[in-house]
Amino acid sequence: VQLQASGGGLVQAGGSLRLSCAASGRTFSSYAMGWFRQAPGEEREFVASISRNGGNAYYVDFVKGRFTISRDNANNMVYLQMNSLKPEDTAVYYCAATTTDPRWMVQTLMDYWGKGTQVTVSS
Repeated sequence: VQLQASGGGLVQAGGSLRLSCAASGRTFSSYAMGWFRQAPGEEREFVASISRNGGNAYYVDFVKGRFTISRDNANNMVYLQMNSLKPEDTAVYYCAATTTDPRWMVQTLMDYWGKGTQVTVSS
């Protein structure tokens, strides 16, 4: 599976962005999908994940109520809708695919990573 994230950019605080992650391969629906982010000088961290059929989604506390993860298995896509963005959301965002449980998105258990997309939120 190859992953390509897109949709990042510069946005003012309070604004919105939608990130997309396009996956290649015919086994996309076999993978739980996740989004991670890495801010300058920080470790990469988990943001959100979604189960194989899209029925369950999980979020880190600091994005709950603001971000929404979704997927379209027919088109091999996963999305991250980000609303009410804050300057502290500034980071490179990565999508990842895993065969593990989407409740346990440990980075070392991710099978595939996409290249990141930069999100910058100005104050």
